[in-house]
Amino acid sequence: MWFKNLQIYRLPTPWAIDLAKLDEQLARGEFTRCPSNQPMSRGWVSPRKDGALIYANNRQWLIALAVEQRLLPSSVVNETAQERAEQITDQQGYPPGRKQMKEIKERVTEELMPRAFTRKRSTFVWIDPQNGWFVVDAGSPAKAEEVIEHLRHCLDEFPLKALHTQLSPQSAMADWLAGGDAPAGFTVDRDCELKSVAEEKAAVRYVRHPLGDEVGAEIKAHLAAGKLPTRLALTWDERISFVLTEKLEIKRLAFLDILKEEAEKSAERADEQFDADFALMTGELVRFLPQLVEALGGEQVEAETPAAAPVAAGTPPWEA
Repeated sequence: MWFKNLQIYRLPTPWAIDLAKLDEQLARGEFTRCPSNQPMSRGWVSPRKDGALIYANNRQWLIALAVEQRLLPSSVVNETAQERAEQITDQQGYPPGRKQMKEIKERVTEELMPRAFTRKRSTFVWIDPQNGWFVVDAGSPAKAEEVIEHLRHCLDEFPLKALHTQLSPQSAMADWLAGGDAPAGFTVDRDCELKSVAEEKAAVRYVRHPLGDEVGAEIKAHLAAGKLPTRLALTWDERISFVLTEKLEIKRLAFLDILKEEAEKSAERADEQFDADFALMTGELVRFLPQLVEALGGEQVEAETPAAAPVAAGTPPWEA
């Protein structure tokens, strides 16, 4: 249950939607198995596998998007299509042209798709409607956008915005490294990456290496030479370790052992462990995220923009 990456977004505070209404609208995009003639299917599944599309605990919500894909390597399609092309060449006396070859590949794909293996994965989302946090446990913005796109397809209104801070993570990390100290409540750990802004993008990485003393002097020299930090490992309040990126992504999020021990102590039975893990994780994140934003100079409030037109229920995302 413990999140490993954070893609962070903002909702209005509070987000004016109740649990029942959200559940009703999520049902518009519930997961169904991938049809034999389609390459992919996605939809909402029960995060706790109890049938409910939303898990709620102490005014914190959890939802999960499942994506099932058929695995049909292009090499298999190309090899089969080439065999067909050779047969056609023997029959008609000359090789198929570009248009005919495209039709052959499309036909081969249609024939092989039902026999392809499927792979299913789930992406979890934590929603704090009171404090306006919308956080996706995804290693890349593309995976988070997959979730957001499906939500926009399902919800009548979805006023989501990116999180922007007064200081860019890159400039803040440069200040922390140049000054040799992290902001209050944080400590600098042993991983760091710096990249040149020049065209060749020269990079320097320190992995599991103390960043003080001689290394600290090296880092300051790299900063003076024009390199900027793109990743920096930090620990917050001796409870959460993570890597901050220049895009304000949280990578390698790790809740330290003391937190997991607390969760295990509060759960008397195995079926209570999920509750304990989620309650403790969200309780820590509710404290951690505002302090991270404060360390980056506070939140940058964007001017109001007109809301996007709602997508009709049942309209596939690619037709919206």
